[in-house]
Amino acid sequence: QVQLVESGGGLVQPGGSLRLSCAASRSLFSLSTMAWYRQAPGKQRESVASIMSGGRTDYADFVKGRFTISVDTAKSTVYLQMNSLKPEDTAVYYCRTNWRGVDYWGQGTQVTVSS
Repeated sequence: QVQLVESGGGLVQPGGSLRLSCAASRSLFSLSTMAWYRQAPGKQRESVASIMSGGRTDYADFVKGRFTISVDTAKSTVYLQMNSLKPEDTAVYYCRTNWRGVDYWGQGTQVTVSS
């Protein structure tokens, strides 16, 4: 099994920044794609960003140029640096990975962008 624990959410003003962290219980080298998703109230969960084992990254159009996904393999942690935050970025952000064909999700961390 894999445990994923997110942290770093909070309340931030529009235009501000936050960095989310996702700590994995297994080495990132044993995992496939690490990804961030988000779910706003009344909306479906959507993909935000992903990073593959070879380092290739992928971003949803609505965060390109503002969010950056990265990893620290020594800490088995994936980060999501979020800049120029907008009110529409308000959501619960989840970390996801797949290990041996099974999807694993974290518990989520709330991000609220409001003045």
